[in-house]
Amino acid sequence: MPTQVPGPAPYPAWLEDAVCYEIYPQSFCDSNGDGIGDLPGIVERLGYLEALGVTAIWLNPCFDSPFLDAGYDVRDHRLVAPRYGTNDDLERLFAAARARGIRVLLDLVPGHVSWEHPWFVASMRHERNEFSDFFIWTDHAWRLPDGLRAVTGLSERDGSYVANFFVHQPALNYGFANVEPGHPWQQPVDAPGPLAVRREIRDIMRFWLDRGASGFRVDMAASLVKHDPGRRETARFWREIRAWLDTEYPEAALVSEWGRPSEALPAGFHMDFLLHFAQGGYTPLFRQGSRHSMMGDPYSWSFFDRSGHGNIRAFLDEYQRDLAATRHLGLMCMPSGNHDMGQRLADGRDAADLACAWAFILTMPGVPFIYYGDEIGMRTVRGLPSKEGSYDRTGARTPMQWDPDGVNAGFSTAPPEALYLPIDPDPERPTVAGHEEDPDSLLNRVRGLIALRRAHPALCAGGLFVPLLAEAGRLPFVYERRAPGAAERIVVAVNPSASACAADVVGDPGSGSVETLYGPPDALVARGGGWQVRMPGVSAGIWLVR
Repeated sequence: MPTQVPGPAPYPAWLEDAVCYEIYPQSFCDSNGDGIGDLPGIVERLGYLEALGVTAIWLNPCFDSPFLDAGYDVRDHRLVAPRYGTNDDLERLFAAARARGIRVLLDLVPGHVSWEHPWFVASMRHERNEFSDFFIWTDHAWRLPDGLRAVTGLSERDGSYVANFFVHQPALNYGFANVEPGHPWQQPVDAPGPLAVRREIRDIMRFWLDRGASGFRVDMAASLVKHDPGRRETARFWREIRAWLDTEYPEAALVSEWGRPSEALPAGFHMDFLLHFAQGGYTPLFRQGSRHSMMGDPYSWSFFDRSGHGNIRAFLDEYQRDLAATRHLGLMCMPSGNHDMGQRLADGRDAADLACAWAFILTMPGVPFIYYGDEIGMRTVRGLPSKEGSYDRTGARTPMQWDPDGVNAGFSTAPPEALYLPIDPDPERPTVAGHEEDPDSLLNRVRGLIALRRAHPALCAGGLFVPLLAEAGRLPFVYERRAPGAAERIVVAVNPSASACAADVVGDPGSGSVETLYGPPDALVARGGGWQVRMPGVSAGIWLVR
């Protein structure tokens, strides 16, 4: 039986065939030769993204910041950081992208700001002022809050402040869901300070939506209200934001870094990410264990590993529960990676392995997110020191590799020592130009898979997902996609193992007609009450069945 039922789509219609591309702005394209990527550089490369088939960009923070956490420490929410350009440059990016059918989602950081933000600087003062309650301060420098990260001794104000992540990221005050007796510094969610913070966040969103942004990816979306069991009050805030968007900006998309779709989507988000740090099922797909370090336990191997020891149930059990719990509520996003993962999709995989993984990513429900460079197989650069708070994530944030013959792989004309991060030193590093010349390259395979996805309603974000063969210790993994309310049916099979495999699959063969859309022809044949599937090693197949 299908694990999802057709119904009205609770998200903007443009998300139905969307493919999103994450851009780390400082590492994508440098237009002025200062060694740091910038907004005009992104505009220069929009033709590449359009040709790839991308319909939306997720732009990591581009706002004014001291960059102690790569821009996730915002100093001014309404000002583009000078190293990236100007507010006019960002508006030009919005317009130029939309002219190519590409929307831009900004990164909203609502949970904290930089300790250099004027709001926080004012709140540190001894005298009370309009920003004193914008942040969470205890009532004495020697009093540290239980269960929260706090900093003391840095201000003239007598108190310690709550920090969300690093010490330089003071938490904005959304109030406490449960105020503890004897803790007068804990404010309820409807106190003047928390209400003022909520108004500011909405005004910031309005500021950029009015200038052409198409929505937001929300950083640490579940972390706002403190002492909030089940995140009920945090969810209440986001439902208020969603109701406002539905009324004033119905085409704007709201995407959460929450990692619990069964919580995030009822909280008002259109989409939630599958995340490596929030879920048990996503990591086993691509980034769990290695054939050299793990011995035999199927839950210790990535599913997309040539050993064939991975277990699709390690992913699918959780995924199907979330899919069933969130039908009619929104979408789950499948990312190839992101800036917070210290390991790229291509690490330990060759082109065939990656093509198999991409066939899976680009045929699953929800909206796929491509981390810049994953489409050409960029690899993590090991041994780099931390840059702007990146630590073990540094090597997955290196510059985009455009041209094998260009200076700094075409990223920047700056001297190598002036680059934001060094280019991958491997002389065999993949580049866009190198892949363009090969019709069978990974880039062109990804491009073809995106075109296939967007051409077939069954592969759309809200299409039905029906596992046909998904058993521990058995390959291939076979599933069907169906278009809600339409007759189109597509069968997908993936075999990440180096060994060929075959299986009989129970399912409705219809008329028995099979059209190969991708992968080995004649690998899927109608037989009896279902299909016979024969897959070569490290392969994927996509078939239209009637």
